[in-house]
Amino acid sequence: SDSYRLIALLSLTTELIMTSKRRNNGRSKKGRGHVNPVRCTNCARCVPKDKAITKFVIRNIVEAAAVRDIAEASVYDTYALPKLYHKLMYCVSCAIHSKVVRNRSRQMRKDRTPPPRFIPQRRN
Repeated sequence: SDSYRLIALLSLTTELIMTSKRRNNGRSKKGRGHVNPVRCTNCARCVPKDKAITKFVIRNIVEAAAVRDIAEASVYDTYALPKLYHKLMYCVSCAIHSKVVRNRSRQMRKDRTPPPRFIPQRRN
């Protein structure tokens, strides 16, 4: 009868504790009950804002091939071309498909250091 009690006790504890794949359950919502959804830029799927994978893109409005032509034709000798700032928000499946993020092993998932930031070099 003691072994039956032990088995019943073990089954209760295993039912209460459920394994979690990620420490934050794939979201950054701590203490908030609900987060407003955003639309995926690729497929327009509704994704909670804290779950969406964001990528901030800063590009020149003019492509690199035409920069020299514009500089030669411009009246001003030093004119800073405007940049295009765009915040891309992806759902998890589109971010994986377009290789914004990759799946990582269980050991690598514990590593929470952010990826190295790309800082463009300024020309003088």
